[in-house]
Amino acid sequence: AASADLVIDINERQSCDVELIINGGFSPIEGFMSKDTYEHVVDNMRLPGNNLLFGLPVVFDTFRDDIKPGQKLLLRFAGKDIALLDVEDTFKPDKVKEVKECYRTSELEHPGVRMVSMERGPTYLGGKLTGLNLPDRVFPCKTPAEVREMLPPNDVVAFQCRNPVHRAHYELFTRALDAPNVHKEDGAVVLVHPTCGPTQEDDISGEVRYKTYEVLKEEKKDPSVFWAYLPYSMHMAGPREAIQHMMIRKNYGCTHFIIGRDMAGSKSSLTGEDYYGPYDAQDFAKEHSAELGVQTVPSLNLVYTEEEGYITADKAEELGIKPVKLSGTEFRRRLRAGEDIPEWFAFKSVVEVLRANV
Repeated sequence: AASADLVIDINERQSCDVELIINGGFSPIEGFMSKDTYEHVVDNMRLPGNNLLFGLPVVFDTFRDDIKPGQKLLLRFAGKDIALLDVEDTFKPDKVKEVKECYRTSELEHPGVRMVSMERGPTYLGGKLTGLNLPDRVFPCKTPAEVREMLPPNDVVAFQCRNPVHRAHYELFTRALDAPNVHKEDGAVVLVHPTCGPTQEDDISGEVRYKTYEVLKEEKKDPSVFWAYLPYSMHMAGPREAIQHMMIRKNYGCTHFIIGRDMAGSKSSLTGEDYYGPYDAQDFAKEHSAELGVQTVPSLNLVYTEEEGYITADKAEELGIKPVKLSGTEFRRRLRAGEDIPEWFAFKSVVEVLRANV
């Protein structure tokens, strides 16, 4: 670290990218993308040279204009030295093109577009990273090697989430083990792998979500459900982000990935219109699944019924049973008002954590 030309304090979003490069989560890349690599990934969703699929560009942005190729930067997060960046090139990205290709829109109402255009600096730096220390976080993030070490050598079905896990989620990922392409009889397991980096403005903080996961893990003690946390900053990029998630989870030892309706989707903050169709991400992931070497498990559309408990919406219709509903808005209202929340909707332990912290 003494050999660095400059010390740069990085933000939480950048710290997630740095951590996933140095811990192998973004393998095979070993640094931030140079101009050529960045442009190739934006245009083709592939790395140049080896032609491997890569969902979204991984870039290091800065507001400084005095950084030159050949310099060594010491990247520091929350006062701790994290990595050395050998600057190979500096460039001004075409952000309009980047967001149009990656997010399929250039509207500022999209949170990913807003992040690229308003939070990220105007200059990107490419170059190799040398890891020094992993960032300190409120949620401990095991490295891909540590997660692979803890998983059994069978099918591993990854479940990605960015919110507290409620009953429907739990039913969904435990039933994923019954999917026809999962070998449950051979000891298949689920890896619940929430992203704990910065997400959308109105999401529950990573720290509180971490507590909800930990109490649920303790309560269920399910031998077929493993838990780990991912230091990843969501882009809400729909189909291309689904590819990014599958690629990362492969590095963490997963063989299957549960892909929900409107995965990593986003609504316009002005009109409330969805940017992606409900099955865009599922179809896109399925299309690239064989090449990625990760099988997709479509998430079941589960509803709760008084008569049958959780069943698929199709089954409920077939049986002529009316599902019982509770909206997210109503759930949050009841949380704040201290009103009763039905146990079919949320786990008591999770509700207690949310009540204490929200």
